[in-house]
Amino acid sequence: MTWDQPDVTVVGGGMAGSEAAWQLAERGLRVALIEQKPAELSPAHQSPLCGELVCSNSLRSDDVGAPAGLLKDELRRCGSMVIACADAHRVPAGGALAVERFGFGRAITTRLALHPNVRLERRRLDALPAGDVILATGPLTGGPLGEVIRRELGGDRMYFYDAIAPIVAAETIDPERSW
Repeated sequence: MTWDQPDVTVVGGGMAGSEAAWQLAERGLRVALIEQKPAELSPAHQSPLCGELVCSNSLRSDDVGAPAGLLKDELRRCGSMVIACADAHRVPAGGALAVERFGFGRAITTRLALHPNVRLERRRLDALPAGDVILATGPLTGGPLGEVIRRELGGDRMYFYDAIAPIVAAETIDPERSW
């Protein structure tokens, strides 16, 4: 990379931030993608990878007759990098698009790291960066940046649902009492 100042800063390397950074970079914009991992992990994070999924079936239905499936079909047609990585790391799940999470995250992280118009910065932000910014920090945004966002947007405008899906370890289930 031979550039200093980005055209756009994307904050958050989840699926939304990763896709936004990729699409901007593919269109010739220089993008700084700022991701706090691995220095700081939320309760849901387990790896330093971009696009990290909490659940392997978080992408939901792949049936074009369902809203989630139709959206993925449209994203494929538009050249979505995230959906291409999901398709490449797909695991059997009936009509759902489920992925092998770590292969999926590695693919996204590698593609971003190798793109000449993306600079992946691993650091925590405590304030909003100057210039054009896409905030894609997700539902577990906290700390100083979360407070800045609440103050700027108004705390009554921030609602998050289902940030962490419950995960049940198989060894904790009593087969005599469950079905």
